Amino acid sequence: MPESENPLIVQSDRTLLLDVHAPLAEECRAALIPFAELVRFPEHLHTYQISSLSLWNAESSGFTGEQAVEVLKKFSRYEIPQSVVVWIEETSGRFGKLRLVQGPSVENSDGIKEEYLYLVSNSPYVFKQIEANAFARKFLVPCECAEEFSAGLSEKEKTFCFKLLLTDRGIIKQNLLKIGWPVKDDVPLQDGFPLEINLRKTTFSGRSFEVREYQKAAANALVGNKGPGTGFGTIVLPCGAGKTIVGMEIMSLLKTNTLIVTTNITAVHQWIDELIDKTDLDASQIAEYTGENKTIKPVTVATYQILTWRPNKNGPYPHFSLFRQNNWGLVIYDEVHMIPAPVFRVAAELQAVRRVGLTATLVREDGCEGNVFSLVGPKRYDVPWKELEKAKWIAKAECIEVRLGLPENKEIEYAVAANREKHRIASENPLKNKIVQELVEKFKDDKILIIGQFLTHLEIIAKLLNVPIITGKTKNSERDIIYDDFRSGKIRVLVVSKVANFAIDLPDASVAIQVSGTFGSRQEEAQRLGRILRPKERTSRFFTLITRGTVEEDFGSNRQKFLAEQGYSYRIVRYENEKSFDDLEVPIQIEGCGQ
Repeated sequence: MPESENPLIVQSDRTLLLDVHAPLAEECRAALIPFAELVRFPEHLHTYQISSLSLWNAESSGFTGEQAVEVLKKFSRYEIPQSVVVWIEETSGRFGKLRLVQGPSVENSDGIKEEYLYLVSNSPYVFKQIEANAFARKFLVPCECAEEFSAGLSEKEKTFCFKLLLTDRGIIKQNLLKIGWPVKDDVPLQDGFPLEINLRKTTFSGRSFEVREYQKAAANALVGNKGPGTGFGTIVLPCGAGKTIVGMEIMSLLKTNTLIVTTNITAVHQWIDELIDKTDLDASQIAEYTGENKTIKPVTVATYQILTWRPNKNGPYPHFSLFRQNNWGLVIYDEVHMIPAPVFRVAAELQAVRRVGLTATLVREDGCEGNVFSLVGPKRYDVPWKELEKAKWIAKAECIEVRLGLPENKEIEYAVAANREKHRIASENPLKNKIVQELVEKFKDDKILIIGQFLTHLEIIAKLLNVPIITGKTKNSERDIIYDDFRSGKIRVLVVSKVANFAIDLPDASVAIQVSGTFGSRQEEAQRLGRILRPKERTSRFFTLITRGTVEEDFGSNRQKFLAEQGYSYRIVRYENEKSFDDLEVPIQIEGCGQ
């Protein structure tokens, strides 16, 4: 095929443009998945980015820099910039230059056995760089053990070696990554207490159940052959694609005591319900560890909040002891992109335990994706949102931004307000209440979530519509009842604050109306869209109400761009009156939607 028909344009800033209409576009897309991150996913040109992390993720799965360059050469429409080829080869080559391997147990002066690891390298250049690093010197000691790794090797292949305490394994990996040296962790993981666990063919509730092929592939990518270098990492799947089932499949492969950490008590209860429904575990083998109930059993589900609670600001975290109890063989970090910093510190210590992070997006607004890579593990599996939509495993969705004006009596108030107050005034635009009413009336056959940031405004909307509201103040027992009523169809419309952003399973919601958000959070947008992506036999719609000409428009632009970049149908409606929605059809039925 002539190069002019090739689908890929490689740019010197290491971005890749994929022409989706070119003949080899699908083959190229599949070839890029191992080493390039999908950044934008609009209609005609998809943008990928090659980063240090994406290359090291690929190397950790056995996909080399040389293979990445070959992919670019095969599909590139134009000559590849030499700087890109050199950078890929040099950056990929850094992975594996440093390896962690098992060291000895040494009795210290107090008669206590201390476990040591070796950080080894056959590059004197790398060795000297690490030796010169002030932080590394606090934890690493050059040692003579290099000789045992160098036996039979030439002078050029000679191995250099540092010794470190087993307990410093995570913090060393985390900080060496920051200076551009990823560590290949080849230290065997410890087995926890055995626990027989299998997935059912028919759920406890009586439905037929089968793990989907991509869910099996994700679990197998994490577990590997159970040897050194496997058993830890991150799985990235869209909301609604069944990350919980992937977690349970991993549990059934490893068959060991498992600690699951998730975002809130509602998510804890959903995990427990799913485990009872889809595995052969008995309810007596599963425990909840939250502010309401602190029990530990072979499978324990806890919240990040309870683990990061402490009686005073500078005191210890009393519940961190949970990580060290019950001889866990697996830790599952649900919504891993939400791990708070204190839990990362514990994750740094838990490097000998098999662990998996589950998430719909690895985007962290604080830029700490590297912590997930080094402490939980590299990305082991990813699949684009639109690919699962095409296969009907998640719902077809349309995203609509509704732009409305600010009432005249609010214009002067807005003009003189401070920036943070401007956001509130724009978010609480009273015209939004009227639009919400119109949309609820128009989509009267849909289950509707109304989502927002400011509680006072959400309470006004809930009262106006005479529907339930869930906020951070709602008791957990009450939340569970309301969510169950929504799922069962007792209630059709529900108002929720940001407490519903994460790990909430509302499979029948098909319309979401976002009245306000957290500034420009892409992560929040992905999660809120996910609330309506559970597979169903109708198109889902995600409305965002934006006050035009305000800071909210800027924030909304950043959030909504994320949706368009993922390839979702996206349009803007300028609201003038109730006729503005005349061209919005009621969601159509979709045949053959996946379970």
